[in-house]
Amino acid sequence: MQQIVILGGGAAGLAAALAAAQSAPAGAVRVTVLDRNPRCGKKLLATGNGRCNLDNTGIAPEQYFTADPAALRPLLAAVDAAAPLEWFAALGLYTRTDEAGRVYPYSNQAADVLALLEGHLARLGVEVRTSCTVQTLSQNRSGYTILCEDAEGQDQTLRADAVICAMGGNAGPQFGTDGFGTRFAAQCGGRLEPLYPCLTALQTAKPNRSLAGIRAKAHAALYNSSTLLADYRGEVQFTDYGLSGICIMDLTRHLTPAVKSPAVELDLFPDVAEDALSALFAARVPLLPGDMAADFWLGLLNAKLGRALWQAAGLPDADVHRLSAAQWQKLAHTAKHWRFEGLTPCGWRQAQTTGGGLALTEVEPTFQFKGCPGLYFVGETLDCAGSCGGFNLHWAFGSGLAAGRDAAKHLCSRKR
Repeated sequence: MQQIVILGGGAAGLAAALAAAQSAPAGAVRVTVLDRNPRCGKKLLATGNGRCNLDNTGIAPEQYFTADPAALRPLLAAVDAAAPLEWFAALGLYTRTDEAGRVYPYSNQAADVLALLEGHLARLGVEVRTSCTVQTLSQNRSGYTILCEDAEGQDQTLRADAVICAMGGNAGPQFGTDGFGTRFAAQCGGRLEPLYPCLTALQTAKPNRSLAGIRAKAHAALYNSSTLLADYRGEVQFTDYGLSGICIMDLTRHLTPAVKSPAVELDLFPDVAEDALSALFAARVPLLPGDMAADFWLGLLNAKLGRALWQAAGLPDADVHRLSAAQWQKLAHTAKHWRFEGLTPCGWRQAQTTGGGLALTEVEPTFQFKGCPGLYFVGETLDCAGSCGGFNLHWAFGSGLAAGRDAAKHLCSRKR
């Protein structure tokens, strides 16, 4: 019997295993999943704060960052054609969609998604080997040979006719990822884009710890020196080490190792032009109950946030009635262009996904590695980082489905 081995039991790996088992005639192909954790799906259980934001209705190439946008389009088209949401519906999963297009299981329980996948894998006879660490994979005339180590430290050897590498990148080592997928892709001769943490918070050179815990609506823009790289609008969360929030995390997808002088500018009044904001500030003065800077921010900003902005503009704390038009203009400019420099992405443990990875030009639209029949790379192993909101799981599930179906089709046609 021919065998498909899936390396990694995360979202992409489980989808690939189930799709392969569904696509092959009964008894024609054995499907085996190898995962280093005591149970598959550890990272999947944590997604969406345990609710599993498994997809988004707004899938588009613009929601993904890669070094090669042209190569992304046919691959994303294949992911979309795999129709992850329709596949889940056919498995019996009922979903709900929020106002931002984020799709969740109706129960809001990531554990239910994993249990559903595990149940169908068991029904179709897919073997799942946990606490199994892959060490090497080699190609030979008859296919592939995988050397791994079980929970007792004993070496095991598996033969495979097709292998789907779904072992992720470097993000979230606490979930069992160790970067094997990208290392193995390099060993196969694949060209890698440099790896970096994505969808993570930012440490700033001089964090204002008094602002920790404060949230504010803003427009956030990422610069490399004076060059604008990307900008997003949303809620910014100030922390004791710097900046967080969805729009900040989305910016980190563009913060590749090639960006040498990163800076973030916050616009705390994105719906008001700078001159209009200056006039608004000046017009408030006669209406205030007091003449201190603290009185000025009532109804506009959190008092601590306003104080920090006031200090960033270099304005005196007392007697706001004496400020000149030029000073109000300076405050407005600071409120529209509050700049934070000396940025460092938080490490791999806080990163939701991996930037960089196997170059997209190295795989076919089926996710098969070019020049190696029966070898596939899917999910986070590839150079594709989606926005927050279910885009990365759409990529993971869809690429796994496409690869699993193609692997089964390839082996069954070869057998005939």
